[in-house]
Amino acid sequence: MDELQPPHRGGPPWLSRARSRTAAGLPWVSTAVLLVFVMVGTGFAEEGQGRRPLDLAARLLLFVAAGVLLLRRRRPVVAVATTCAATLVYLAAGYPYGPVLVAVAVGCVSAIATGHRKAAWWSLGGLWAGHVLVSHWLYRWLPPDGDRAAPWTQEGFVTAWVVAVVAAAELLRVRREQWAAARAEREAAERRRADEERLRMARELHDVLAHSISVINIQAGVGLALLDSDPEQARTALTTIKGASKEALDEVRQVLANLRTPGDAPTAPAPGLDRLPELVEQAAAAGLTVTVGSDGDPAGVPPGAGLAAFRIVQEALTNVVRHSGSRTAEVRVGYGPGRLRLRIDDAGPATGGDAGGSGNGLVGMRERAAALGGTIEAGPRPDGGFRVLAELPFTAPDRDRRPPGPPEETK
Repeated sequence: MDELQPPHRGGPPWLSRARSRTAAGLPWVSTAVLLVFVMVGTGFAEEGQGRRPLDLAARLLLFVAAGVLLLRRRRPVVAVATTCAATLVYLAAGYPYGPVLVAVAVGCVSAIATGHRKAAWWSLGGLWAGHVLVSHWLYRWLPPDGDRAAPWTQEGFVTAWVVAVVAAAELLRVRREQWAAARAEREAAERRRADEERLRMARELHDVLAHSISVINIQAGVGLALLDSDPEQARTALTTIKGASKEALDEVRQVLANLRTPGDAPTAPAPGLDRLPELVEQAAAAGLTVTVGSDGDPAGVPPGAGLAAFRIVQEALTNVVRHSGSRTAEVRVGYGPGRLRLRIDDAGPATGGDAGGSGNGLVGMRERAAALGGTIEAGPRPDGGFRVLAELPFTAPDRDRRPPGPPEETK
């Protein structure tokens, strides 16, 4: 199963940049450096070993053992198997030990780091077993003449080298998997942040446009109905349409400006409960009489909670205008320690099948409340009207940090 695993990607920035420079081709430079090191280094290493001197066959075996590593990224299994096989033939022929073992280590590390663990283990294990067989039993029939069995202490060093190579390769593989997992986690976090930002923008645009277009739609109907019989009243309706559309455009521009310049501070403060009188005026232009009352101290409400409360009231009043036969609504705001309590009531009855609104409006209100750890209850009242009840907790430095007590009943 290890043979079927795709190569693991990931790592520190310097490793990613180095990989990107050679991803389109083969590792020519590193392979050429390794080949020169093996060829030249083996010439120095043969001094004093008393083994068979280097000849053309030895050079060809060294060339194959190091040169095949040019394929270690595209064909890691072929590279490590060929390197180990060429090295075993080289050592069995009685040629001196030397940097050829470095080529074996590079091939093994590359195969394990790219997920081909079994191929690397079998190749390296075969090289070790073949070396033991040649060094202690087959040396009598192999060159050089008069060779003796290798001491077992030397075999201990070879075994330690094999274990060290495998351990280093496995460590590199684990690190690469960790780097890949960390990068995938960062990418997933970025996607989540982008999705959350898109959802926030969608909520803002829905709340702005739904409210303003509802007012515009009602006033347009009034203007058309009175255009001939009462031109002055029609003019008033058109003036209301102009004001509502201008305000909607301003808020849409503010939302879109955050998309064009991510990370910058907004050019205008986010709306809060201090703008409730504007909602009352807009509702009055749509023929809805709104009564606003409050309890408690409004000081210290964080901007996030204020914006959520404003949008919830705005959406609730929009639903009254669109879906209720009542022309009156009541808004109550309760300020408590570390929380806001909103209640929006209309007397009903509902017009059509969507009592109190449906779809994205109520979903958006619930999402805004949930983002603050609060709750929304929206549904028909026993007397036939509709009620929206919201609890929005928050924490501010100048507020009591104890868990909030039971919500105060607002009348």
